[in-house]
Amino acid sequence: MIRYALICDHEHEFEAWFRNSSDYDEQAASGLVECPLCASTAVRKAVMAPNVASPKRRKETPQKMMMEMAGKVRAHIRDNFDYVGDQFAREARAMHEGDTPHRDIYGETTPEEAKALAEDGVPCAPLPAPFAPVPPKRVN
Repeated sequence: MIRYALICDHEHEFEAWFRNSSDYDEQAASGLVECPLCASTAVRKAVMAPNVASPKRRKETPQKMMMEMAGKVRAHIRDNFDYVGDQFAREARAMHEGDTPHRDIYGETTPEEAKALAEDGVPCAPLPAPFAPVPPKRVN
């Protein structure tokens, strides 16, 4: 696995993991690498400092490191954000328009609703599956 620092044509910086450098090249050429903030597919590699592993860190595989980080992200979201289920688009829009007080939320939405939120400037971003917490169980 290889981690790249990436930047989109709107200067949003983010990171992504790829199996190898040719996977990045193929996915970027096919328009599959997308900015998580604005959904732009005009993405390029940012300048990165090399990451030289110490003997202790060499034992950790990139997959293990990624899964540990994903677990920390899931726990942070679960512990600090409100789950709003399929009402995500409605809740995010209401907060953006000032109809309800701001709070950190997560949930599900359709691709069409997500696109409409982005076009209207509502700040939101999709969570890649490894980082998305399991929704809480509903109580009858």
